[in-house]
Amino acid sequence: MARTRIEIHSAGIKDLLRDPGVRRDLTARAENVLSAAKASAPVDTGEYRDSLHVIEDTTDRVSVRVGSNDPKGLIVEAKTGNLARALDAAG
Repeated sequence: MARTRIEIHSAGIKDLLRDPGVRRDLTARAENVLSAAKASAPVDTGEYRDSLHVIEDTTDRVSVRVGSNDPKGLIVEAKTGNLARALDAAG
């Protein structure tokens, strides 16, 4: 049986982690999560739901996530798991 040899090209991986196409894909996925999170968010005053947004960042790699800047956002998430469920619902 032939042995497979894999060589990882570190510079290529580094470029891939910052690629605009990767950012577009991650942003599209985050938008799906955001839609699901807003649809299932508990609504008292609506501040939590309205504060949900996509956050894009670049360090040594592209990072895209969904978060809330509502001061009570962490409490809502701890009690409901809304973002975790939205991530699951968005696939």
